[in-house]
Amino acid sequence: MMERTVRMEMPIFYALLLFMIIATIIAVETKNLLSSVICIGAIGFGASLMFLFLRAPDIAITQIVVEVLGLVILIRATISRDRTFITGDREFFGVVVSVVVVLVIFLAGIKVLETLPPFGTAVFAETAGAASQTYVREGLEKTGAANLVASVILDYRAYDTLGEATVLFTSIIGATVILRRKSRKLLEEPDI
Repeated sequence: MMERTVRMEMPIFYALLLFMIIATIIAVETKNLLSSVICIGAIGFGASLMFLFLRAPDIAITQIVVEVLGLVILIRATISRDRTFITGDREFFGVVVSVVVVLVIFLAGIKVLETLPPFGTAVFAETAGAASQTYVREGLEKTGAANLVASVILDYRAYDTLGEATVLFTSIIGATVILRRKSRKLLEEPDI
């Protein structure tokens, strides 16, 4: 059954990979900075969908948080540097590509939701060799922690937790530095 599920998901993997490659090429080749930032955001959200397909929701959530904060920082930096004005004339090709990109992301998200198990299903409890079973059986004995959650977070997955916390704190500090109201620039310095 697992092999059949993997075979069914392979075209979706290839479609997401192709989508991310196309977005990468557009991000590198476009002359408009804001379009490049939007394509980078599409790449990041495609990566988070890939993590969901690979059954790693914690990494997908971290990717989305970092992606949103990164996009806020990049859009803020782009708007201050790129002074493009929107006119009434829109390129037909650009509108069509934008609609197609949004539609592909929407359909990939719906496909991800279809592949997830029903809400409330304890998937790890049904799998005999799952790491969660080892945590439950041997967690308190091996770690000496006060409770099972602390043993998992601080002993079994300590480096993972440290990495996720570092990424989140770095993103928050970066967003705070970029989005602060007053800069530390001296008043007599001219704007560039």
